Amino acid sequence: MRRTFVFGCMTIVAVLVLGQVVRGADMIVGTWKINVAKSKYSPANLAPKSGTSKIEAAEGGIKVTTDGVDSQGRKTHTEYTAKFDGKDVPSNATVDGRPNREQDTAVWKKIDDYTYEVATKLKGQTLTTTRIVVARDGKTRTNTATGKTPQGQAVNNTILYEKQ
Repeated sequence: MRRTFVFGCMTIVAVLVLGQVVRGADMIVGTWKINVAKSKYSPANLAPKSGTSKIEAAEGGIKVTTDGVDSQGRKTHTEYTAKFDGKDVPSNATVDGRPNREQDTAVWKKIDDYTYEVATKLKGQTLTTTRIVVARDGKTRTNTATGKTPQGQAVNNTILYEKQ
């Protein structure tokens, strides 16, 4: 009887621990919407009107799909699959259905289950580096982007996303 009780307790603990590990690994996965009012953009004139990103688990990394409306009212779309290996992947970005000439690759690194770093590049040159921190409760994430636009204008954005 005691052996059964101990085994049952160990099983419960193992399930709880494994559940936390799996949950932590999937914290960035989901559909996220920008809260423009709670975000800060510098330069302010580049703030988007809206944006949603869908992040799905993929073997060794994630699949990212974004849709939004930029500061000029143009529809934006980006889609790619990235591993957390620090290697460039094509970002397949469009603005109003035409290729986005302001970025062509992305590079993801996983710092821990709640923290990621992504760099966007154009022709091999890093433009922006974004640190993504998912809140411990999984309800929000904050993207802090620094760098420059392809035209050389400094970028310093803090973007709040809410999980849908």
